[in-house]
Amino acid sequence: MSPLRTIARAATLLMAAYLVNGLLGLLRQILIYGAFGTSPELDAYWAAFRIPDLLFTLMAGGALISAFLPVFATHLARGEETPAWRLASAVLTTVALGVGGSSILASLAAPWLVKLLLAPQVPPPQQQLTASLMRIMLITPTVFGISGILMGILQAHQRFLWTALAPIMYNLGIIAGVLCLAPRGGVHGLAWGVVLGAFFHLLIQAPGWWQVHGRYQPRLGWRDPDVREVIALMIPRMLGLAAIQVNFLVNTRLVSGLGPGYLAALNLAWQLMLQPQIVLAQAMATAAFPTLSTLAAREERGALRRTLGETLAVLLGITFPIAAGMILLRRPLIAVLFQRGAFSGTSTEWTAQALQFYAMGLPAHAGVELLARAFYALHDTRTPVGVGVGAMALNIALSLAWIGPLGHGGVALANTVATTLEGILLLGLLARRLEGLDAGQWGRTVGQAGVATLAMSLALGPMVPWATDHGWPGLLLAVLLGAGIYGLALQCVGVSWIRWAIRRIRP
Repeated sequence: MSPLRTIARAATLLMAAYLVNGLLGLLRQILIYGAFGTSPELDAYWAAFRIPDLLFTLMAGGALISAFLPVFATHLARGEETPAWRLASAVLTTVALGVGGSSILASLAAPWLVKLLLAPQVPPPQQQLTASLMRIMLITPTVFGISGILMGILQAHQRFLWTALAPIMYNLGIIAGVLCLAPRGGVHGLAWGVVLGAFFHLLIQAPGWWQVHGRYQPRLGWRDPDVREVIALMIPRMLGLAAIQVNFLVNTRLVSGLGPGYLAALNLAWQLMLQPQIVLAQAMATAAFPTLSTLAAREERGALRRTLGETLAVLLGITFPIAAGMILLRRPLIAVLFQRGAFSGTSTEWTAQALQFYAMGLPAHAGVELLARAFYALHDTRTPVGVGVGAMALNIALSLAWIGPLGHGGVALANTVATTLEGILLLGLLARRLEGLDAGQWGRTVGQAGVATLAMSLALGPMVPWATDHGWPGLLLAVLLGAGIYGLALQCVGVSWIRWAIRRIRP
């Protein structure tokens, strides 16, 4: 099977699962915001997420998987099973000990972390609530760390079903927390739902572990050359992710100072933008990563260029119209999905202000997701990390400059501008690294998608006020109309995405 067909079939499975997960995530958000609105309690919940998320991201999340999977996949491509599983055992042991110990220390320091770092401007009772929620959710980094390594192992074996189901199980755990635990425990019940979801995320991958005949022996193996290579690849990536987390912490502190509810609105806008990015960009990038790593290990640069270029063209061609649709239909979208219970018209307006700026950056976020993995496949974590750190520094500077005139919307706009520049720079550096990216072929397709998106936006714009006034039917009709116009415009400019997809998905 060709690399493109392998990616397309894996991405189709992942997109289907991520779509289900996205719908569950949307239901989760509807339930959470319906129960708590944009309240100080929900502000505390989101602020409490930051430290557990920081620990997981730096020590066991994207940094470790990005470093581990190419080394593990290289052994598999060479038929070296024993070194591969020896590496996996060492990484699993290190994650369990390192993340678990760090979580315990963070739990002890929770009140000081909240008071000095996360929310120094909020009243003391809200700080205490944030600290107690953080201690509950600090259980999750270790669980997610082990689960993340299992996902990397299964993806290296081209086994995507169980890894695709894991996020679904996570959302089901949180939904159970909202429906079953929050009525009695309030926002603490919501936090325990996060813990429940983390264990679901891990346990659903057990069948995949048995399918690939997983092996584990407790060991650290810090003198092992493979472990040292993983650490060497991981350190730059950790610095990049640390910059991202610092940016999140700065945003949390800045927006918390605007008053109650703004942080919850900003987080909801971010989550709404993130849903298509997860369903599309993460699905395609996750499906492409093992294939890109294998092609890089075999030094098949021509196939690597073609695979990367065509995957990027498809990804941008899908995200362009979604970004435009979210910008145009942001108010009816938020009102239809969330405006009920404690979520008021003011909450809708605050969320819409941020969403319009976040949605502008959707194609850039999708492109960075794929381009960064191409560098990781080449065993280069320094380049994307260096670019990412620069982008996050720019993000913070722009947030500080724009939060005054634009409020929390300025924070969202800063993120979009910084991410767009990051994607452009990564693309240029990768083209130099691979001696070109066949831009003439896939760039023409991206340009055609941009023209079709413009045509869709011009046709859909006059319909937005009507869609806003007619609730679900108006929103649904506008979405269908926009999709139809985009598809027709693609045909007019000579792009047939449906035929392309069918040729690569079918056996």
